[in-house]
Amino acid sequence: MRKDREPARSRATLRQSASAFALIRTAVGGPREIAGKLDRLFRTLRLYADRAELERRFVALERRGYIRTRPTRLQITFGALDMLRFVIVPSARDYYEQRGIDFQFHQLLRFLDDPVSIIDPTGLLSQRDTIIGHLMQVVHLNPVYDLELLQMFPDGLDELERQVDQMVQGTHPRARTIGAIVEDPGYHERLLGYVRNYRRDRSTPELVRESRLRSDPSYAAAERTFASLPGFVDYCAALPTGFAALYRRYGALERFPVEEGA
Repeated sequence: MRKDREPARSRATLRQSASAFALIRTAVGGPREIAGKLDRLFRTLRLYADRAELERRFVALERRGYIRTRPTRLQITFGALDMLRFVIVPSARDYYEQRGIDFQFHQLLRFLDDPVSIIDPTGLLSQRDTIIGHLMQVVHLNPVYDLELLQMFPDGLDELERQVDQMVQGTHPRARTIGAIVEDPGYHERLLGYVRNYRRDRSTPELVRESRLRSDPSYAAAERTFASLPGFVDYCAALPTGFAALYRRYGALERFPVEEGA
């Protein structure tokens, strides 16, 4: 995977210039923003019990070739826990520590801006706009997983391009609250360019964030496994099926097996 080398613009984001109190207040937003967050939260919670919608999503992803074997909900849950502990959390912590940003405070801002982006790390039970918002509020290690995921929806990539373009223009309804979180002023321009290239050619080089952790073979193997939606789903489907076996495995596995990411 090639790293994106496009330089970021020099202007500071709200995340870089405002006080902690101002950032919290902005991330919470006003009555309209809060109503939108609550609506997305309740819609996501309803999806947990909506087997028909989850089936529709699996069928859409199967048709696009992203799912070959369907994992169970338990397998997805434990696969998501492994993705969090072996890739997402360590890479995010390392990224923000390099920039002198408090990781826990950053997570708080993310939660205040959109609680759903925290409670559904796989995105399989999230609304289309929740996934798009998550892509825009976090400088991703690699956004290709989310672009593949958005193809659960007929207009997923269309809407992603439209909304990221709005963020670049400063006209998106969530531009101010997302601006309280994103610390990289050039991220949305790079993301927009990648989305447009991806839509023309799915083999376009991935927009990969630099990471010091890739020198660790265990981390590198985990990143290879979880970077794409097919990799994540295949990993989940290969896990044990019973809760007891999954729980024992989770407790016993302290480092991601290098052979898993071959």
